[in-house]
Amino acid sequence: MTNHPLKTLIADYSLLNELAENFGTPLYVYSSERLSTNLNRLNQALADNFDRYHICYAVKANSNPHLLKLLHRTLPAIGSDCASPGEIYAARLAGIDPAHSIYTGNYESNEDLKYALENGISINLDDSTSLARLARIGLPGRISFRLNPGFGRGMFPHITTGGEKAKFGVPRDKIAAVYQQAVEMGIHRFGLQCMTGSGVLDPDYFTELLTAILEAAREVEAVTGKTMEYISIGGGIGIPYRDEESPIPIDQLMSSLAKIFFSYYNRNDDNCPALWLEPGKYIIGDAGFILSRVTGLKNSYRKFVGLDAGMETILRPSLYSAYHRFLKVGYPDDEPAGKVDFTGRICENTDRQAIDRPFPAVEEGDLVAIMDAGAYGFAMASQYNSRPRPAEILLTNGQAKVIRRREDLADIYRNCDLE
Repeated sequence: MTNHPLKTLIADYSLLNELAENFGTPLYVYSSERLSTNLNRLNQALADNFDRYHICYAVKANSNPHLLKLLHRTLPAIGSDCASPGEIYAARLAGIDPAHSIYTGNYESNEDLKYALENGISINLDDSTSLARLARIGLPGRISFRLNPGFGRGMFPHITTGGEKAKFGVPRDKIAAVYQQAVEMGIHRFGLQCMTGSGVLDPDYFTELLTAILEAAREVEAVTGKTMEYISIGGGIGIPYRDEESPIPIDQLMSSLAKIFFSYYNRNDDNCPALWLEPGKYIIGDAGFILSRVTGLKNSYRKFVGLDAGMETILRPSLYSAYHRFLKVGYPDDEPAGKVDFTGRICENTDRQAIDRPFPAVEEGDLVAIMDAGAYGFAMASQYNSRPRPAEILLTNGQAKVIRRREDLADIYRNCDLE
């Protein structure tokens, strides 16, 4: 029996069948109530434990401007965590102030840095070479560097972004030197950022991580004589993708982080840094799902259930072997009739959304929901095999609003001038 927070919605066959009929499938569906609830829960946990804090939503998780605008309405002080000029652009479309946001690139081009600088966003540099490129364009009044503390953790090795095998950040033993270099170039206001992996559900990991970040921050301050204005622990807070997993106890986590933070800094000091957080998946991951239709059934060496949502619709299972819950629309608690592989229509054998998955009996035309697709779902969707990308809709009190229209074949080739 599933315990997913959107289970009641998936059980509403009448509503979801109406969505499928009106908007087609595959279809990305988002719950505005769940999205706002997730953000408010996180904000309250921070407010209960920190006097100075700031949330920057990780736009890479889902960059639809309508969803960003909803987050901004829910929490007007929210900023954006951007990894490209396009994400800065999307956040600005939604009304999020670049001055409240952070740009974290890696191996950035001059054009990337110039766009970030011109938009007035806080620039978080990945390396001393990034500082050299930025200096040729112009220097902002404040920067931060991304720390690689020498360790990391993620749900998969592919999304572990700290440690000796990671391509990101300044090594721990070099972090003070790059800040000193920035001081010598005339920069005197700083933050420190660290992001070591995504999808973590272990609270103890974040306390270990924050301790390492604070140790590095204190060393930088001792060398430069400059106090950090903010210290960011990045994102990485996971969500349960399986029924047997439990959500991270966010209130307990923030309480534990506050005890560590204020053992290094006096919370009553006017110069006490703010804690920054850059969540994506925690806010939007379980607020979205894919509504898909069964296109074919096949008994071969394995049992296959073909869907109109393949790896072009949701890449994570093929890319990471990521697990997503699959629920039969209208009957989310039906008993399995056997094990099947879910596949799409893409001409790749890696086009598997689930393998050996216990599932109820289905027929062609039945509707299936692929859960927890709000983060890194549409953001990774493609036009592979010349399949147009799906529509996205936002549900608010049962009312649907199209927030991205479905592409058609002409959209795929719109920029190909044959004249």
